[in-house]
Amino acid sequence: MPKPLGQRFRQSVFRLFGNLVAGIFYYVKTFGIENLPEAGFLLVPNHMTYVDAVVLQLACPRPIRFIVHESIYRIAWLTPIFKLVETIPISNLRAKEAIREAAERIRKGEIVCIFPEGELSRTGTLIKLRKGFELIARLAECEVIPVWLDGLWGSIFSFEGGRYFLKMPKRIPQLATIAFGQPIPARSVEIGLTREKLLELGEFCYQRRPELTGHLGRATVRGLKRRPFDQAIIDGMDGRVVKRGDLLAASIALSRWIKKQCAGERVAVVLPPGAGAVVANLAVTLANKVAVNLNFTAGRAALQAAINRGQILHAISAKPVMKRLEDFPWPKDVFRLEELMPELRPKIALWRLISAVAPAWLLSNLLGLPKKADRKEAVLLFTSGSSGEPKGVVLSHRNVLGNVMQFGSMLNLGRQDSVMASLPFFHSFGCTVTLWYPMIGGVRAITYPTPVDVVKNAEIIERYKISLLVTTPTFLRGYLKRAEPKQFASIKLLVTGAEKLPRELAEAFEQKFGKHVLEGYGLTETAPVVSTNLPDPPANLPTDTVQPSSRVGSVGKLLPGQAAQIRDPETDALMSPHELGMLWLKGPNIFEGYLNEPARTAQVLSDGWFKTGDLGRLDEDGFLYIEGRLSRFSKIAGEMVPHETIEARIIEAFGLRMEDERVVAVVGVPDQAKGEALILLAIRDLSPERIREHLLAAGLPNLWVPRTVRKVEKIPILGSGKLDLGKCKELALAR
Repeated sequence: MPKPLGQRFRQSVFRLFGNLVAGIFYYVKTFGIENLPEAGFLLVPNHMTYVDAVVLQLACPRPIRFIVHESIYRIAWLTPIFKLVETIPISNLRAKEAIREAAERIRKGEIVCIFPEGELSRTGTLIKLRKGFELIARLAECEVIPVWLDGLWGSIFSFEGGRYFLKMPKRIPQLATIAFGQPIPARSVEIGLTREKLLELGEFCYQRRPELTGHLGRATVRGLKRRPFDQAIIDGMDGRVVKRGDLLAASIALSRWIKKQCAGERVAVVLPPGAGAVVANLAVTLANKVAVNLNFTAGRAALQAAINRGQILHAISAKPVMKRLEDFPWPKDVFRLEELMPELRPKIALWRLISAVAPAWLLSNLLGLPKKADRKEAVLLFTSGSSGEPKGVVLSHRNVLGNVMQFGSMLNLGRQDSVMASLPFFHSFGCTVTLWYPMIGGVRAITYPTPVDVVKNAEIIERYKISLLVTTPTFLRGYLKRAEPKQFASIKLLVTGAEKLPRELAEAFEQKFGKHVLEGYGLTETAPVVSTNLPDPPANLPTDTVQPSSRVGSVGKLLPGQAAQIRDPETDALMSPHELGMLWLKGPNIFEGYLNEPARTAQVLSDGWFKTGDLGRLDEDGFLYIEGRLSRFSKIAGEMVPHETIEARIIEAFGLRMEDERVVAVVGVPDQAKGEALILLAIRDLSPERIREHLLAAGLPNLWVPRTVRKVEKIPILGSGKLDLGKCKELALAR
């Protein structure tokens, strides 16, 4: 029956008013309108703010009937509005009735919308989806349209920063990107698939954020100019403090010199973390060149290959560093910071004055920085070579800016917080998380030349009240043995990556220090952060449910703007996200390719998707579990055998402790009969018979038992703390 004319008029006036108000706060860009069926259908969006429904209606050309929880529907001042727009109230007691009404409306050709999360996200990520939308779709026999609302997190209507409304908007109007996905048939609708499609739409929207097309140098200029008198760096070696405005001036002065003296496209930086290394990296970028932090702990042959492949003609270093690196294959020109900076003092003073009065955009124009750099090379890193020859990983301006935006929005650190910057800048986590993030995000960085000296690192953490420590399980073992609990009192976030975090190590650390160890995941090719566990968000109301941001055994949820697929390791066929398979990733942080290696690039990049080489799965809440790299699996008699699982069982069975170093490593070697055979490297005397006995008792298959044990003096480890798989294989094959 048609609606009365008065009712239709009131609805039209209300929608017009709502659109006008929303239009003040948001500028909405819409994609995928052509995906909307002409018949009735069910709309399932993510839920980030109190105004999602209004913004969604702005984007949709037809009226939407929303399903609203009865506790919200019954709020006195909202009830008349909900009745006017004919929302459908739902509750645990009246769920069936609401589902039937929704299905009936869809069959009549209307659009019904249900937020499948059932509540607002307080984490900025997609939370657990509930099953109600599946029932509606099947009862109505209708198509389901996933839709993603991007750009709303961080607005005053979201929980970003731990509160709603009581914060200043970052910009007015704020860009909101809405993408409607391809229809999902009713018979195919299920939570795993819907979640996967929502995240793919989220990645599509995130890639369209205008900030991603900018130049890393321009973003750094803006970041350093925001609070020029705040501390940017404290050098943990000598206590020297560099303010943000002074750092910018010094970097600009050096960048002008580099632009004149360095003809090459890339400039190497051979310095440990410190004020000098930060200035050098910023200066190279402000000169519109590519900084290449070379791994000075690698062998001469690997370094020479990197220099040749990168066509590196110039390097910035310092005399003490050069003295220690006697066998380093230096390029043609090497410039010493301690000689350059004194000569540049007058120009630094001049640039300090200019930068104090010139706005960021004008200063960037004076430096000749392009407004758009997008997918152009910004940083070149070489992989550690844990499973082969090091590769040149090209990270674009989009990659670095995107990853800084992604994890920066999750960490919620401010000007009172500080980051421990002792991971080397040739390490991808050190480069993005402890170099570029503090400069752009306004967080203080405390530098120290090496993460290996855990005693000194712990002293610095205590002295400067560090908030964020990013480390590896290898270095965490050192802290466990040599640091005191009081030294970690200021730590808000302690995140480990680069290798799997043993559960017993995390528990021992938490017991001693009272700090929860959060595991994250990343790769050099992903700029590097993919996912991380984080503390659970605080409840806004006593009735709020817990929205978990961490889960034991997982590496956390994907950062905003990333999509994931699980594929068959051999055929690349798409699998259920809940099955164990090869992890493929897509997002603004996915690298541009391997330097001058198109064939190798084509092996891992396909239509924007990156084949990680890691085997993983996702649970129903979206937590990612990494079972190990494909290179850390052996295929024996057709079965995939995980090395790390075997190592963990051996360590547990024999009561081995790994506080200082690795004690075992499983290696796969060629075997004519079964394809591969397992060899155990151990620094202790371990009997093959006892190993077999313990592993079988632990429930592991006979196929997983190493038949050969080789005692070694030390398990080979890279400077990053990862297992050196190449050298491990050499030891395993040694006669």
